Amino acid sequence: MGGTTGPTVTGAPHGALGGMVDRSLVAARRGPLGVALRVAAMATAAVAAAWVHRVHDPGVLCPLRTLTGIPCPLCGGTTAFIELGAGRPGHAVLANPVALTGAVALALAPLGLGARWWELAPETRRRVLGAALVASELWQLVRLGVLRV
Repeated sequence: MGGTTGPTVTGAPHGALGGMVDRSLVAARRGPLGVALRVAAMATAAVAAAWVHRVHDPGVLCPLRTLTGIPCPLCGGTTAFIELGAGRPGHAVLANPVALTGAVALALAPLGLGARWWELAPETRRRVLGAALVASELWQLVRLGVLRV
């Protein structure tokens, strides 16, 4: 009565597809193959988002901007993603350089950049993220014409 008698499920289903998923997830954690898998997933999603946006523009997606008219620090992240998918990297950088930098850092994390980030002291990480969010908010305020320079 105290134990289980059947097999336990601990991940993807067994079989060819389950094994492929398990190997892909493990490979995505380290090295150049991990970078390639992350970049391929991001590129596929960006091209799909650009296609959907071209077919049906949903308008402003940021709840803060919709309610107040003031952009959040991450405003432009979706636009940057869509611009990359449409093959316009310059427009992507202008939409939100901080979000784009974060996406690049996430893609390159398997090469050891992620480990370097976590080696930083928690206070240093908070300060870097805080400065990035303040810079991004100022960028968005200027980009969207809320703040004049």
